Amino acid sequence: MAGETVITVVGNLTADPELRYTQNGLPVANFTIASTPRHFDKASGEYKDGDALFLRASCWREFAEHVAGSLTKGMRVVAQGRLRQRSYQDREGNQRTSIELEVDEIGPSLRYATAVVTRAARTDGQQRPAASAPAAASTDQWPTQQPAEGEWGGFGDDTPF
Repeated sequence: MAGETVITVVGNLTADPELRYTQNGLPVANFTIASTPRHFDKASGEYKDGDALFLRASCWREFAEHVAGSLTKGMRVVAQGRLRQRSYQDREGNQRTSIELEVDEIGPSLRYATAVVTRAARTDGQQRPAASAPAAASTDQWPTQQPAEGEWGGFGDDTPF
């Protein structure tokens, strides 16, 4: 949507995502991402940590269940989403405002780790479309080797758009 503030945050989860359900049975996962900038201090010859940003984040529906089942405390993640401002009244009756990230995409950072991706089964009864690469069609995991030339759409060296 136009006018929304979209950001990408790289950081670590401070706790396991908390999966809850609304009164209507809609799943929601809530979690906090801690992002700490680092810079090299030439005077001391060491890296120094800056002030940490603790950003509350949430995601909904089937996506929330995938996040809660895949990510755990301490994992380094890359998250992209939209900033939302929420106003509420605290227990003492004071008016408060919080900034939260409504996550559109999230996954583990592969800078210092590896991951195995498994496709999730659809809950609406429909089958996922078959992958065009033969290796992907025979397994639930993404292909682990680069496809042969033209195997994914026949574009070769040409740009597909």
